[in-house]
Amino acid sequence: MRPADLVVRNIGRLATMAGPVPRTGAALREPGFVDSAAVAAHRGRIVYAGPEAGLPAAAAAEAGATVVDAGGACAVPGFVDAHTHLAFAGDRDEEIRRRLAGASYREIAAAGGGIVRSVEATRKASRGELAAAIRARLDEMLLQGTTTAEVKSGYGLDTAAELRSLEAIRDAGAAHPVTVVPTFLGAHEVPLEHRGERHRYVRLLVDEMIPEVARRGLAAFADVFCEQGVFSVAESRTILAAAHDRGLKLRIHADELAWTGGAELAAELRARSADHLVHVSEAGMKGLAAAPCAATLLPAASFYLRLPRLAPARALVEAGVPVALATDANPGGGLSPSMPFAMALSCFAMGLSLEEALAASTVNAAWSLDVHDEAGTLETGKRADLVVLRSPRLLDLVRVGVAAIRVVIKDGRVVVRDGRMMP
Repeated sequence: MRPADLVVRNIGRLATMAGPVPRTGAALREPGFVDSAAVAAHRGRIVYAGPEAGLPAAAAAEAGATVVDAGGACAVPGFVDAHTHLAFAGDRDEEIRRRLAGASYREIAAAGGGIVRSVEATRKASRGELAAAIRARLDEMLLQGTTTAEVKSGYGLDTAAELRSLEAIRDAGAAHPVTVVPTFLGAHEVPLEHRGERHRYVRLLVDEMIPEVARRGLAAFADVFCEQGVFSVAESRTILAAAHDRGLKLRIHADELAWTGGAELAAELRARSADHLVHVSEAGMKGLAAAPCAATLLPAASFYLRLPRLAPARALVEAGVPVALATDANPGGGLSPSMPFAMALSCFAMGLSLEEALAASTVNAAWSLDVHDEAGTLETGKRADLVVLRSPRLLDLVRVGVAAIRVVIKDGRVVVRDGRMMP
């Protein structure tokens, strides 16, 4: 064992999340707690995570190593945010005011707001401007304990703007501590110029955008907004099949505003994740469990969109589906970059236990992004990504508005301390 260049000691309770991946059923409630624990890392990788009394002498901190005294507080894996829309320019403040006055998502979209409003601003932004905006949003997420994040394109909706967005995502990830998993979401909406010939836009996605994204290696995943009035199940199948044929892994926005059969399609295509699922059917749940395909739930989206219902988290857990959580951070319907806030909503509005919410925000979210060999648990060989709380109470994570996080460590380096980014 190599000498550690980082040691976190005096951890009152460590949630390693070690165990089966993905986590389903009763295993969701098993956080792998270790009391009186320590974590040691060398060059960004964990070399020890367990009882402090068992820390091998060989892993003792080398000269000049960083030593963090947790002061008896709880520590958990860095959060994995598996669904975000950070690559946008401009804002949608006016439509948010309209929503607060009672307008629905569909009413706002029909009036020219929503996604197409962000498309207009994003198409005008340069690659550098988009990258800077993404980095600033990643800063907000890192301060909330997120160390890995999926970031989608989807506000370009033409070949040049989508490629520019993905290049900006790559640039931002290369210059930021947060590990970024890029997703191509050219099928986020049918752009205004193709509204009368939507079949032409589907062909543009299949014949031009997806091949070029794959050729340039700009995305790990492809995603589709499968929803009434957006992309049908048949259109979504065509787009996702083309992405799969080009080597991209699959995700899908499914059954958010109404049932469409999106979850069933995700199971059919062996997608890695079906997201939202507010109106998922029983057959859809069974298909996701059998695949298996993660159900990535976005309670903050339902909250900010003022939807009358949330995804049936308890039913999904009981059906044996691997449940994950994410923020859906975006300019219109996902105003919070905070995974602890998503956890709080999942517990108090969806019925998850605190332990289930933690698993959904770490190990299962990592599995949904196919980065579970690197992130999501605190085990030897994985990235040294962890969050040290201010107290020994895991419950503090869901006390909304409380500064529960004292230290964030990413790749073995302290990147946040007492609410401040470290140089």
